[in-house]
Amino acid sequence: MANIKSAKKRILVAETRAERNKAIRSKVKTVTKKVDAAITAGDKAAAQAALLVAISEIDKATTKGVYHKNTASRKVSRLSKAVNAMA
Repeated sequence: MANIKSAKKRILVAETRAERNKAIRSKVKTVTKKVDAAITAGDKAAAQAALLVAISEIDKATTKGVYHKNTASRKVSRLSKAVNAMA
């Protein structure tokens, strides 16, 4: 354990941010899975609705610094491509 006050604070802040980032990443994974589930079920309307929610969550995660903008762009692109490829 750290002895210096500022080091103790950094540990607490790092833990707090790690929890926040973990929750945001988890939410993004959940909405991504919902899009994938709608795709495998073959329900294009549900997939498109889930895609809008997923894009919104990914963008929120990006603005909060959880994901790099290129990573977010790649995720959105892959999801959009999968939904658009549905028959």
